[in-house]
Amino acid sequence: MKSHVLALDQGTTSSRAIVFSGEGSPIAVAQREFTQYFPQPGWVEHDAIEIWQTQLSVAREALAKAGLQASDIAGIGITNQRETTVLWDRHSGQPIAPAIVWQDRRTADFCSELESRGLAPRIREITGLVTDAYFSGSKLRWLLDHIPGARERAERGELAFGTIDSWLVWNLTGGSVHVTDASNASRTMLYDLADGDWSEEMLSVLKIPREVLPGICGSSEVIGESTSACFGSPIPIAGIAGDQQAALFGQACHSPGMAKNTYGTGCFVLLHTGTERIASDRLLTTVAWRIGNQTEYALEGSVFVGGAVVQWLRDQLGIIREASEIESLARAVADNGGVYFVPALTGLGAPYWDPHARGTITGLTRGSNRSHLARAALESIAYQSYDVLAAMMEDSGISLKELRVDGGASRNNLLMQMQADLLGVPVVRARIAETTALGAAYLAGLAVGVWSDRAEIADHWKEDARFIPGVGAARMREQLVAWEKAVRRTRLGNEAT
Repeated sequence: MKSHVLALDQGTTSSRAIVFSGEGSPIAVAQREFTQYFPQPGWVEHDAIEIWQTQLSVAREALAKAGLQASDIAGIGITNQRETTVLWDRHSGQPIAPAIVWQDRRTADFCSELESRGLAPRIREITGLVTDAYFSGSKLRWLLDHIPGARERAERGELAFGTIDSWLVWNLTGGSVHVTDASNASRTMLYDLADGDWSEEMLSVLKIPREVLPGICGSSEVIGESTSACFGSPIPIAGIAGDQQAALFGQACHSPGMAKNTYGTGCFVLLHTGTERIASDRLLTTVAWRIGNQTEYALEGSVFVGGAVVQWLRDQLGIIREASEIESLARAVADNGGVYFVPALTGLGAPYWDPHARGTITGLTRGSNRSHLARAALESIAYQSYDVLAAMMEDSGISLKELRVDGGASRNNLLMQMQADLLGVPVVRARIAETTALGAAYLAGLAVGVWSDRAEIADHWKEDARFIPGVGAARMREQLVAWEKAVRRTRLGNEAT
């Protein structure tokens, strides 16, 4: 039995590949950054060919580092930056335009138009999503409308649309397979959560010809093989999931009520809700994964500025030289000294969805210093995550037992203790930090028999550290009133409330 799995982790700024053993341990890693393009204010683009080339090169490098051949690999798992949109020629395999990245805002006015037509509630009912330029559907429409001849070619079946997972599968299989998995499909604003298929109503609203769409596959099933040209001999492609859903699976949050938070540039909180789709006016309802004939769901909330607030203190204010200094600086004071920092530097995400909010610092006095600001910045990450989780608990009726965490900022022990104190439940950091790639590997390995079931996968999950609500819990909870007041001021343009 082959016991190694190759995970392809295609992110927003870099392509990575990790070889995992049958114990779920990473044994070789390769990573390469690629170019970010900003052709106009609010536009963000990638070169899809460069994405494919970097992903293929790091996959080959990881195999070489591991001392393995393609014939040693049981399967490939793919996880990807979600919502980024690629449109390519089915015959040549060449993109007809740059990929439009999930961060791109060029379709914001179109989405506002949909809202003004009163369509937002229906869109949320069908797709579980807010009407926003974040998602792929409006990006695809823009390409069809702005690339000469694209719409006509799409209607004739000459073009293929896909998110990055589809693009990688197409290239890995030499153009023989055009699919996306259910988790990625649910992020397009074109997917009907109830039917588990593309929504004819949404295709009509966005004027998307069905001929351009990929088929929808499961998140853990063999959907094809890589060509021998990729790695020397074929490897089954057996797992696909969007990055946050993959992280949920990699954290072994396989049961309803389990939740994870990835503390990166932003924070992404997902709560597993099982086979039940829970509607929410404040959060996104999304497919967690589809395995076999069963689709499972999650509630998701995004914090736009998480760890990025530390980068802002470093790069814009210069109060620290390295991000790692933030914890010791924050520990230099016993509390925040009444200072609250709402880092709405790009608006506020869930549960507020306020794009017009701007960053606010309140409570400054002559006695305030950079340590107070550092502590307020760390607290802001914990408070924002608390706001998302509180909304999840309220809307789902599920009581959180613990929060599993990963991502760069999860290495900050003070922040994790703050989070535990606020939530009143243990915060548990995973021993293997690469939970996104690990989740893709687990989904693939499950399909090809490396792991027999989820229980075996869960047995491989190990904690690195556990943070229990402590003596600071009462104070953190008391400060929620002041935090909420600071958020209200931020949303009202800094007017006193």
